[in-house]
Amino acid sequence: MVTSRRRFLTNSFALGCSLAASPLVTPVTFASIPTDKRLVVIVLRGGMDALDIVAPVADPLLIKYRPRIKHKDHLDLDGFFALHPEMADLMPMWKAGELAFAHAVATPYRGKRSHFDGQDLLEAGMPEVTSTLRESGWMNRMLELLPNVEKTTAFSVGRENMLTLRGDLPTTSWAPESRVDLSEQGRLLLDVIFSKDPVFADAGETALTLTAQEMDVRNAISAEDEELIEEVMSKTEKKARADKTKGVAAFAADRLKEDTRFATFSVGGWDTHQRQDRTIKKAANELQSALLTLKSELGPVWDKTAVVCMTEFGRTARENGTGGTDHGTGGAMVMAGGAIRGRKVYGDWPGLDEADLYIRRDLMPTSDLRRYVGWLVHDMFGVSQSDLSTKVFPGLDMLDNPNFVR
Repeated sequence: MVTSRRRFLTNSFALGCSLAASPLVTPVTFASIPTDKRLVVIVLRGGMDALDIVAPVADPLLIKYRPRIKHKDHLDLDGFFALHPEMADLMPMWKAGELAFAHAVATPYRGKRSHFDGQDLLEAGMPEVTSTLRESGWMNRMLELLPNVEKTTAFSVGRENMLTLRGDLPTTSWAPESRVDLSEQGRLLLDVIFSKDPVFADAGETALTLTAQEMDVRNAISAEDEELIEEVMSKTEKKARADKTKGVAAFAADRLKEDTRFATFSVGGWDTHQRQDRTIKKAANELQSALLTLKSELGPVWDKTAVVCMTEFGRTARENGTGGTDHGTGGAMVMAGGAIRGRKVYGDWPGLDEADLYIRRDLMPTSDLRRYVGWLVHDMFGVSQSDLSTKVFPGLDMLDNPNFVR
């Protein structure tokens, strides 16, 4: 009976998931410049938990703080930190020296822990939230400092342009799939609109019918099957999300093999307030899919590429009452590519003693996340430290070079 229900659920939900791999459409933005070096910036939306993805498993306080978030299957990196098992396929990249991490980093954002403000601050590269925060992104300002930039070659895939590249650089947009989920009033309104055009009417009716079928399946499931539903949906959604991200990364790689030299897109799903042992797997698998696809599709260009994955903030050191983690402060960056000096976890580790935590709850940031990006831009594209600390990342103290770029 369980087997037949599993097959029924898998077949039924696969159709619904194919309609929309994610409720959020992923934007991808590109820009070209006459150089052989490439930079890909991936924004990890939702607040990636650095203490799970790059877990300090040698610290006994980690288990004390997180009894339900297990780390026994994490893969050893350097004897102290270990990689989440859902990203195990990245270990060959680590061993080849093409994967690295920067731990205990954060933007200057503190206190309020809003996803919206945190992400905007991350993409704008600014030191604080202001009324002009969303006018331009750090990558756009960086491109203004480079010679012979072809501004008309930048574009975005998604419902809106990434703030990272917002500014004087013009972009065009393309939106991938989105979910059709309407109230009865909304459907009646669409019926009126569709009735004026037979082609749109047929397409719209098909989409709405498929969505209704998915909802019928959901409503027919008894309470005793909830665990099974979660299992099936988790596997199906994880594959759908990974496939979507793989397509986005492949499209980015295709552009980067041509004239494009800068690309940025996002991977969501990192807001793990509940059952983190389950919920973080989807986002981790999606990020892994993006990195593996970039490496595979870029081929020889991979050696000239740096991929930097950044999140708006980390998460609390202690798990909450539902086995998840809440919005925190210190986090981690994931860095990959042939241009990265990998097989190392960079940064100054602050420790997990309560007195060492930020306001006794979060991982303490020991470095400005912008510093790593600033030195990468300096080493790869020759932007001066002065311009980086005043124009690209205002107020940034770059300190010493962490030397993570080959």
